[in-house]
Amino acid sequence: MRLMAASLAMVFLNFGVCMSTVAGERMLNVVVVTGGHEFDAKTFPTVFAGYSDLKVTFADQKEQSELFEDISHWSYDVIVFYNMGQKISEKRRANLLALLNKGVGVVGMHHSIAAYAPWPEWPRIIGGRYFEKEAEFDGKQHRASTYLHDVPLDVVVADSAHPITAGVRNFHIVDETYKYQWLDPQSHLLLTTDEATSDRALAWARTYGNARVCYIQLGHGPTAYNDPNFRRLVVQAIRWAAK
Repeated sequence: MRLMAASLAMVFLNFGVCMSTVAGERMLNVVVVTGGHEFDAKTFPTVFAGYSDLKVTFADQKEQSELFEDISHWSYDVIVFYNMGQKISEKRRANLLALLNKGVGVVGMHHSIAAYAPWPEWPRIIGGRYFEKEAEFDGKQHRASTYLHDVPLDVVVADSAHPITAGVRNFHIVDETYKYQWLDPQSHLLLTTDEATSDRALAWARTYGNARVCYIQLGHGPTAYNDPNFRRLVVQAIRWAAK
């Protein structure tokens, strides 16, 4: 959970542009927001590769939230947040909320739960908050959250009938765990774990305004990126969020 000293320059990469779609399949335009946290930039894009219905653009945020500065020509169906930048101006906050009001979907992954800490609405959108230090939130005092790398996890599918978890059975993965977060009890629980260094909830679905929102706590590095269950969850979350 270390903040980067400086984020990478804005990068745009596309997957699926040259791939023909299956008959009757609608191409989904997806933007993946990164920045503010180190990650394996070489391996991470493979999570989204090989799906004929996804056109994926990677937008690394040099200013931590510049993607939302001007939304007049917005074309994305879903925003995938894999960022941990903290700065988002009042204008950019309003623009992001306007997109969600229009029904643009959201998929939050891993450290994005710790993004935009000064903005109290972000936890309401994503469904949780990681506390870098002790803080008051939702009328209660919360201790600092904790993390631990390379933890073997037994993941339990809490709702196998949901479109996001369709075809996914209980599985084992080695990943980073988070604990002592604020988690919205109104979210629809999708994945859980009994691992002592982790909060019980690992993934959930919810709505915010007119937007479908899914958060998946897994996804620290290549061990997760290469896991077929993780990849399936992410892609099915994107399709679900796009309605």
